Amino acid sequence: MKFSAVTSALLLLGLAGGAQAADTLAKIAAANKITLAYRESSVPFSYLDGPEKPIGFSVDIANAVVAEVRKKLNKPNIEVGLMAVTSQNRIPLISNGTIDLECGSTTNNTARAKDVAFAVNHFYTGTRLLVKKTAGVKDYADLKGKKVAITAGTTNMLVVRKYNEEKKLDIDIVSAKDHADALLLVESDRATAFAMDDILLFGLKSNAKAPNELEVVGESLQVEPYACMLPKDDPQFKALVDGVITGMMKSGEFEKLYNKWFMGPIPPKNQAIGLPLSPQLRDNIKTPSDKPAT
Repeated sequence: MKFSAVTSALLLLGLAGGAQAADTLAKIAAANKITLAYRESSVPFSYLDGPEKPIGFSVDIANAVVAEVRKKLNKPNIEVGLMAVTSQNRIPLISNGTIDLECGSTTNNTARAKDVAFAVNHFYTGTRLLVKKTAGVKDYADLKGKKVAITAGTTNMLVVRKYNEEKKLDIDIVSAKDHADALLLVESDRATAFAMDDILLFGLKSNAKAPNELEVVGESLQVEPYACMLPKDDPQFKALVDGVITGMMKSGEFEKLYNKWFMGPIPPKNQAIGLPLSPQLRDNIKTPSDKPAT
């Protein structure tokens, strides 16, 4: 009987006869390659520090997963492929197997869980507003009849649309390709505000052309968890990714990593975001959970 490379990899993992449960690891073993997604402007989670050089909190988590995959498969030379993704294409690219893991700034929610799986949560955030200090905006009510930029394909778009309808604010929502484009719309006065996860707004502000001219304002609409995204119906790969993240949480490595990216100076301007651990994240470190937002 002749074995394919994938079958051999399954036997190596002791999972022959359960191919569906080992698709991702078997695929990585057969190709000797793991493909990671990255974002270009999700500061400080996953962003570029030079051409095709992603860095950030979530990038470091993804790299720790790669190290564990190499160890699990006993293949220290597994190649790492990198692919830039957007808010709009990240879920399809996980679903169709183009990428194996996406650790960026993706909200773990029940709607997305129909197409992908999520590891344990590693951050909590809510939708707020980035505005120019001169705009006179302190909350959503101040945006009545004004333009608000929101990145396409994000949960923030749904949250703000719902709030807009409920409060009858007549906000003109402008869809932006990515976070950097949305920031530019505010900087160039083509939008009054950029509605997005507050931490991403703090990160973008710290690296903006004129950070002192910008501020993050407004109440936080709907607190949501971030988690790494991986292929659906692959419990073995999820267990590996969860094990890496929970292991970091138990050892104290996770908090060290958090302090590096959220409390200390970060590239490219070596400015600190200055955001201490939230109560929700502290609780999640003590008792790791993959519970989604509704």
